[in-house]
Amino acid sequence: MADRSDVECWLTDMDGVLVHENHALPGAADLIQQWQDEGTPYLVLTNNSIFTPRDLAARLRASGLDVPEERIWTSALATADFCRSQMPGGSAFVIGEAGMTTAMHEAGFIMTETAPDYVVVGETRNYSFDAITKAVRLIRAGARFIVTNPDATGPSAEGVLPATGAIAAMIQAATGKTPYVVGKPNPMMFRSAMNRIGAHSENTAMIGDRMDTDIMAGIEAGLHTILVMTGISDQAEIDRYPFRPNEVLSGVHELVRAEPLESDVVPAEL
Repeated sequence: MADRSDVECWLTDMDGVLVHENHALPGAADLIQQWQDEGTPYLVLTNNSIFTPRDLAARLRASGLDVPEERIWTSALATADFCRSQMPGGSAFVIGEAGMTTAMHEAGFIMTETAPDYVVVGETRNYSFDAITKAVRLIRAGARFIVTNPDATGPSAEGVLPATGAIAAMIQAATGKTPYVVGKPNPMMFRSAMNRIGAHSENTAMIGDRMDTDIMAGIEAGLHTILVMTGISDQAEIDRYPFRPNEVLSGVHELVRAEPLESDVVPAEL
């Protein structure tokens, strides 16, 4: 789909698109309000599996964005949705925080360290060697290996931190088992998001700031893709890849429909 006029539903990344370092980016609040006012189906996506949608809604409110928690779709929710579709009422050993464990509980999973169906690795700031050792042993004993997202590093005020992908690589090396990664750039995350809001690829757009996750997954899911330049991408980054987004915009403010000027309004006849 090359024409934005066909878009009826929207998926958008969060960091670098709507917010940057806990501050709303120009146009983000207006765009969310526009979607809300018009009843447009949309979801805000994030590969971060630490926080629940309620936590993230509160963080966004503090940034100046009013996004209801039911409009937030995380890699934890997508992972729990995938596991439920594969094995309803199953069991799992989870390395992760509230966002991941809550999502798995709400999907009907039992948390166990005894012969679980899945070992699920998500984002956490408290990786323990004991938990990683348990994960390795359970996977070697037959548990299926699932990872929420492939990001090897994450940001912090002091510099990069090892993230989900780095821990998953350690477990993969110790087990010889390759994990199934649900989050971006797997288009599975977009498909589950579209299912959540009853959208179809033919009329859905994805707004992102990364070529290697947002845009690649959007193209593979058959969506109209929009790259904004408020995140990590620049023209040199775009040129590195053999694919292109449908549109490149300076920011989401370009998607906000301008209200008609008073001079354009024809007064009604008395």
